Amino acid sequence: MIKKKSCLSFSIFSFSLLTALPGLAQSKMLGKGDTAPAFTAQASLAGSEFNFSLKKSLAKGPVVVYFYPSAYTGGCDAEAHAFAEMKDKFTAAGATIIGISGDDIKRLDAFSADPDYCAGKFAVASDAEGKIAATYGLLMNSPKIAMKDVRGIEFNHGFIPRTTYVIGKDGKIIAVFSSETDHISPTDHVEKSLAILKAL
Repeated sequence: MIKKKSCLSFSIFSFSLLTALPGLAQSKMLGKGDTAPAFTAQASLAGSEFNFSLKKSLAKGPVVVYFYPSAYTGGCDAEAHAFAEMKDKFTAAGATIIGISGDDIKRLDAFSADPDYCAGKFAVASDAEGKIAATYGLLMNSPKIAMKDVRGIEFNHGFIPRTTYVIGKDGKIIAVFSSETDHISPTDHVEKSLAILKAL
């Protein structure tokens, strides 16, 4: 069962603000049956940096690529925590999980190792300029207001809309979930992805 986490200052209001900001809409978002664009990205696993390769991961099995607005914010924290709690089930299904956001790598070093969130269970990658997101048809929004995360630390990177892709070993997109168009919660992304993988 997914543990419900309480969020501090960046909770319901802030999550709603993120999802309501203009520019978070998708443009020609890739869908089921499309070929997932290959990418490499600077990533962190349990605080250790490395270069993540989608191509290399797909050689091992399916990959769940999930884009999210920002580490240390309400919905994103709940989503990361849910993925961490269910990581063994994803592994049993032969799948790799990679989270992608506009956070810089140092911020992700902390988030990837944080026992309340990623807990060192899966990697998160930096897409600071939104270039990877753009290849999937996702537009990054640049905030015009100062924001603070749940730790009280200011951040000002762009936000990528919360979107999850389940990609088959052949590189084809099996399923895609968007909080904006499908109106699902952050943890629904986790549960729906696992259900798809179990059905393969």
